[in-house]
Amino acid sequence: MDLFQPFQLRGASLPNRVMLSPMQQYQAVDGLAQPWHLVHLGSRAVGRVGLVMTEATAVSAEGRSTVGDLGLWRDDQAEALRPIAGFVHSQGAAFGVQLGHAGRKGPRALPWEPRGAGGGWVGLGATGRPFEATDAPPRRATDDDLKRVVEAFSNAARRAAQAGADWIEVHAAHGYLIHELLSPLTNDRNDHWGVDLDGRARLCREVVGAVRAVFAGPIAVRLSIYDRPDAGWSVDDTVSLGRALAADGADLLVASAGGVDADSKLPPLRGEHHGLVGRLRETGLAVGVVGGVHEPSVAQALVASGAADLVALARVLLREPYWMRRAAEQLGATLAAPPPYARGW
Repeated sequence: MDLFQPFQLRGASLPNRVMLSPMQQYQAVDGLAQPWHLVHLGSRAVGRVGLVMTEATAVSAEGRSTVGDLGLWRDDQAEALRPIAGFVHSQGAAFGVQLGHAGRKGPRALPWEPRGAGGGWVGLGATGRPFEATDAPPRRATDDDLKRVVEAFSNAARRAAQAGADWIEVHAAHGYLIHELLSPLTNDRNDHWGVDLDGRARLCREVVGAVRAVFAGPIAVRLSIYDRPDAGWSVDDTVSLGRALAADGADLLVASAGGVDADSKLPPLRGEHHGLVGRLRETGLAVGVVGGVHEPSVAQALVASGAADLVALARVLLREPYWMRRAAEQLGATLAAPPPYARGW
């Protein structure tokens, strides 16, 4: 396989194996996409990234991490995304939406605001423990709360399809609500949303099943494949869950690491994280990898070795919207210029 080789999955066609990783922009107003999102996402499509993903898009108002998060809990929010999807498609790229519920990680201040300047709502957690000791405690989710979360993912997935999404990613990593339920470090429940691996995986599996029921395209699941090298959620747990998710309708796992609590930084060991990605082939799902990939040679090696089908680029694409052009030069690939940019390509 090659980084510039097309990729097809459940009816979606990507021109290459590079994906813009979801990255919070904190520019939405009441969950609505703004001109910033069109420019941010559109410029990466112009830069020839194969799959352009939104940031984590909240499935409910209480599921936001900040007041600036995108949302899909109302129909007008889908309409605001529609022109962005259209522009991304006009550049030959696929458009994807990452759906998430921040859980106890909301509400938080915008990164450039004073700490503690939240959004005024109470977060919903697997338990009542805050993410950090200085955070406000979340409300412990009831059985009915978690059933409503599943329904909210379903409704948001339907709206994503209406907005023109080709691809959906379920955010089950980095200490968001689904990850809180998955990890034994944060899930101490004694009901059917806890106790053992089956219980802790229940929310993730029900969400994926609910999304599949309303969305025909590829469904990816972003997982922290381990919490810490020696504790919490493990790679073995990831493989077990991945096999179950394949039966639930998932198509691809995107592998990250860490982030479940303030002691599990994101990610703890990038090199080990990449080395373990090959184990995800045991799930039968396609595999994406994210985390610390900056150089074209590293991205190419992950794909060429067969460890990953897709490489998700994050911060490097904030610095270099046209990273793909540099990658093509370094790897000896041909990359057609957008016609208006041909003179400078």
